[in-house]
Amino acid sequence: MLALSLILGGLAGGAVAQDPPKGTFPATPLAQKHFAYPTGIPYKVDTEDNLIRGAQTGFNICNSTTENQKSLCQTSFVNSADDFCLWAPIDPGSVVGDIEGEMVAWCTKPGHGTRLIPKDTLKGVQFMRTPDYVQVIGFIDQTKINLKSDDFGGEMDPHGADLRGNPLGGLVYSNAWSGGNANQYTQVIEWHNFIGSNAFCIKVCDPSKPNAAHFCEHIYDRIGCAYNAPNNAQNGIFESCEGENQDFPGVYVENGVTMTYTQPPESLGPISTMPYVARVPASSNCVKHSSETLFAALASVTAPGDAKPTSSPAAPTSGAPAGSGSSSSGSAKPTSSGSSTGTAAGAGSTGNSAGALMVSGTATVFGVIFSALFLS
Repeated sequence: MLALSLILGGLAGGAVAQDPPKGTFPATPLAQKHFAYPTGIPYKVDTEDNLIRGAQTGFNICNSTTENQKSLCQTSFVNSADDFCLWAPIDPGSVVGDIEGEMVAWCTKPGHGTRLIPKDTLKGVQFMRTPDYVQVIGFIDQTKINLKSDDFGGEMDPHGADLRGNPLGGLVYSNAWSGGNANQYTQVIEWHNFIGSNAFCIKVCDPSKPNAAHFCEHIYDRIGCAYNAPNNAQNGIFESCEGENQDFPGVYVENGVTMTYTQPPESLGPISTMPYVARVPASSNCVKHSSETLFAALASVTAPGDAKPTSSPAAPTSGAPAGSGSSSSGSAKPTSSGSSTGTAAGAGSTGNSAGALMVSGTATVFGVIFSALFLS
């Protein structure tokens, strides 16, 4: 297990932590830092490089001068089916659990000052708008955004065991609640992004609603999208839907009684069974799209290794040069995408076939077992 996880005694997994050494936590947690977009954002959100995980790898002032395939921009967006970003590695062949604190933003549209997701990366996407959050579920070729092909993945969120976030200093914004004004962005305080096993889910919760922290829970990092963002996404299908709210992650009803699941600490070994299957929220008004139309801006974007990059790492014109940080994140966190049944995509297999992934309840359990395999 990585150094920070050892120091914090499995805090993220629910174990009773030992008292951490001084200098572990920032003066202000990332989730309590608020910045108006775009004028109120500092060059780096996390400036406390004297803490255990060191300095923030990238930067937060992102614009046309930083937009290229080596950008270290760590300001991300989730707006619509054709305009969203994922947290992904800086360098090819990475494993989420090793570098979740250093992820950078990869987006589907230019204009955000980030890297762009290469063509043919996205294999299926469902955008869902609900009363309290919007989310994107998808199927991907994760090697095109620098993940190892066999990486089961992990979770990014604005908390982390040391409250500095994964990635450190990562900001997320959305115009989903702007009343149609595409240029009006709200900072998302609560969000989570699982990625791995060639699938992903990213959910951003409306900060004006009282249950944002519950819908975008961050304590169930070992059970993936099937439990944190249950859905009806299908491989090969690109669509936008409206839907009802899910149950809070970890909350379920058994024999008429509302129960709350407690994720066991990693020290107890793999999670081999689950006491419930997450309810998939009802969806409606789904509109199918052509991937070529949705992601037309990505047509000329090549993946690392497909072509030699011609640009060098960029930083904002007003900031210091961007450098690459060292590997320094907490423990790896599993991921599994929703499928047509809302169960874990990739359960029992790291590949995704065309069409819906029909996964049985038994296979969902195997998906949880696989989740435990990359808890280092």
